[in-house]
Amino acid sequence: MSLVDMRCWCRLHGADATFLACCSSPRIDPMLLWSRFIFRFISVTAALLMSACAQQYLPYSAGDTSTDYYVPTAYPVAQPVVQDAVYHPEYSIEAQPVLFSSGAPAIRAASYLLIDASSGRHLASRNAETPRAVASTQKILTALVVLDAGNLDQKVTVQSSDVKVEPTVLGLRPGETYTRRHLLYAFLIKSCNDVANVLARDNAGSISVFAAKMTAKARSLGCSSSSFRNPHGLTVPGQYSSARDMARVAMAAYQNPIIRDAVRRKYYTFTRRDGRTITLKSTNDLLGVMPECNGLKTGYTSASGRCLISSATSRGRSVILVQLGTKTKYIWDDARLLMTWGLGRARNS
Repeated sequence: MSLVDMRCWCRLHGADATFLACCSSPRIDPMLLWSRFIFRFISVTAALLMSACAQQYLPYSAGDTSTDYYVPTAYPVAQPVVQDAVYHPEYSIEAQPVLFSSGAPAIRAASYLLIDASSGRHLASRNAETPRAVASTQKILTALVVLDAGNLDQKVTVQSSDVKVEPTVLGLRPGETYTRRHLLYAFLIKSCNDVANVLARDNAGSISVFAAKMTAKARSLGCSSSSFRNPHGLTVPGQYSSARDMARVAMAAYQNPIIRDAVRRKYYTFTRRDGRTITLKSTNDLLGVMPECNGLKTGYTSASGRCLISSATSRGRSVILVQLGTKTKYIWDDARLLMTWGLGRARNS
């Protein structure tokens, strides 16, 4: 190619003025400049193509999706224990989708995960894998461990060490005796921390041993980002979970008839040993307000923020939503908004 032809080609293809000037200089080898220009052109083009291809595979975290866009993950499933209340958790929660069609309503929880309760299909999420405090929502895991032992009509005697806990308590007194079933209902509905201690000690002999059983139970359900230190969820070092792990726990709880019956109740009458009764009101303010809502569990500490695991069913479709790290002024409206949206996308069971 002649020098004149080279200058014309460069003008047509956008070469800069410096390059054109160099091409005009008799002291610089035109072919050397030409080879440098071609090398630069090819390098830039290749970089642009690689960047464009990479954009197709960026992970997303929310939205309405079809199953073609999911990468299912096989998680271990707990084997049911032969007991009074047997449950059969035949499910797994899908991995975060690779691609999605946008459309999920925005909510304000720091971490959340919405799933189809029947299949575990991922519907929407944000920071679902982030470890964080989950407060009293972990009480559904406490309930699962207690239910594994069975014999819910076994009587339990309250000890003085059980009642040394705050802030939410039923007011149990040392020496009082109740059935595990009666305590379990009060525990799940009113979120009583003294009841949590009674059930844990009765089950494992100590809080620390029971907490180890909680972590082992979580592992058997596929939870890989969780560690538990007590049965009630009060803040202690080394205790954490994630929205995805708590969704796994919630699916097991949702399939247990005892837990389902307890958490759907707005009120529960607790009879004390002396015959006096007290009406306990559920901490779940969605019950009775959102007709589709049928459980599950609330939680709050200063470290965790407001937390809520909620479930809803409509026309044969069910969803579970885990919200962690939000605020009271948002949590109920956000739950209604996102679960209503999810019910329109879940599949019939």
